[in-house]
Amino acid sequence: MALPPDSEQAREEEAAARRAAEQEVLLREVDEAVRQDQLGSVAKRYGWWMVGGLVLALAAFGGYLFWSDRREKQLEQHSEQLVTTLDKIEAGQVDQSADDLAELADSGDTATAYSAKMARAGVALRQNRRQEAVAIFDEIAEDDDAPQPYRDLATIRSVAARFEELPPQQVIDRLKPLATPGNPWFGSAGELVGMAYLKQGKTNLAGPLFAAIAKDDDVPQTLRSRARQLAGLLGYDAVENVDETLAEMRNDEQGADAPAPPAAQ
Repeated sequence: MALPPDSEQAREEEAAARRAAEQEVLLREVDEAVRQDQLGSVAKRYGWWMVGGLVLALAAFGGYLFWSDRREKQLEQHSEQLVTTLDKIEAGQVDQSADDLAELADSGDTATAYSAKMARAGVALRQNRRQEAVAIFDEIAEDDDAPQPYRDLATIRSVAARFEELPPQQVIDRLKPLATPGNPWFGSAGELVGMAYLKQGKTNLAGPLFAAIAKDDDVPQTLRSRARQLAGLLGYDAVENVDETLAEMRNDEQGADAPAPPAAQ
């Protein structure tokens, strides 16, 4: 007996679907086999290079960590050595500290090295070796690798060390960029620039500058007091708070009357 047409068509569709599913499974297995074969070829061809690269990367990272730790310990050691050396200088043991300062100054482009160089220049000034001190200050001031605060301070110290022999305009040209309100060195640089203006007879420039220094709360009190007196002598009012100014003047007088500390042996 013949099957109904609908039943025969359903059986054919079911058989076609089964063949399609079997073909899809077969293609998937072939694709997976090809992929594994490709990975195996890559591993065989580049495996050692990949492992070697990973080992080198880990070694480089480990080396960096070792270097960083060693450098940090070295910087800490140099900082402690600098503090000890500066204590010796304050105690009057200048000759004993010379070798330590020389070693620290050659320790590299670090804050400790530049601090040691500044200290060497300061010692040279105390021992009346002014040309040597100025040479060190100028070397730091012209060093592009030195931190900017050290360069600025070295410029001020160099100019101050030979203020009397420098032309006033040269003093102004070197320090005027620092002699501006808001600059950390405004007080020190501004005082020298103001004195240079006085040498030029430009009281109209010196007076307002001294008055500005006297009114700046960030400037040390002793420097503000000097600037206030100079501004007053030039006819410029540098007093903003009378009570505060009187209190500062009393403190200055008490400091002047206090006995001087004993000289270091």
